[in-house]
Amino acid sequence: MAIPTSTSVQESAVIEAPFSDVWHLIKLPEFSKWWSKLDKSEWVKGTSEETDIVKWTFKDGTVLQVKQEEHSSISHYITYSVIASEPALSYTSVVSTLRVFPVTSGAHEGQTYVIWTGNFSSDADAGVIEDAKFKRREALADLAKAAAKK
Repeated sequence: MAIPTSTSVQESAVIEAPFSDVWHLIKLPEFSKWWSKLDKSEWVKGTSEETDIVKWTFKDGTVLQVKQEEHSSISHYITYSVIASEPALSYTSVVSTLRVFPVTSGAHEGQTYVIWTGNFSSDADAGVIEDAKFKRREALADLAKAAAKK
């Protein structure tokens, strides 16, 4: 019997780097420059100009095609969905948002606050949600390392 579970995940971090250093890393084809689980990220050729699709090839051999759904350089976020996966995913869909905020006062002034959410279809099980949580935590740590090198 399946365990009822939330179908969303949210992970966040304060990154000890200036906002601009972090925000400039948040582009789908650039994720492999900082996310250690990715081997490469590249634009998918042959898609229309209106469709921004990037292929992420993970070091474990998994290949995802992710479609940029929204990007705001005013509100500083990017939203993407997984549109194809090899091997196939065990759930129908996921839409993720990576949002970046400058910390403007307090003990972390001059640093950056990042939130990475994922909203999964109702057929995602507890294992999928836990995996997404830990992958986002690891990726945020990788992002912090990459931003610190700037």
